Amino acid sequence: MNKETIQFVKCPTCQKDVEWSDKSIYRPFCSKRCQLIDLGEWANEEHRIADKEISEQDRWSENDLSDYVGKH
Repeated sequence: MNKETIQFVKCPTCQKDVEWSDKSIYRPFCSKRCQLIDLGEWANEEHRIADKEISEQDRWSENDLSDYVGKH
């Protein structure tokens, strides 16, 4: 008889063990809450996928531009 191995992964948000199967509907997250926390971090640009080149726009941050706001 062939036994199926149960595989577990860590939730990216809280590091809780999550079974990697159809039972875990939010996988790799343990819950909807952890899934939404991660989505919020992407929306706030706390996560980003690295690019090979840094564009001119990436060199400027909102903090750098705050000195120029209102000075036309």
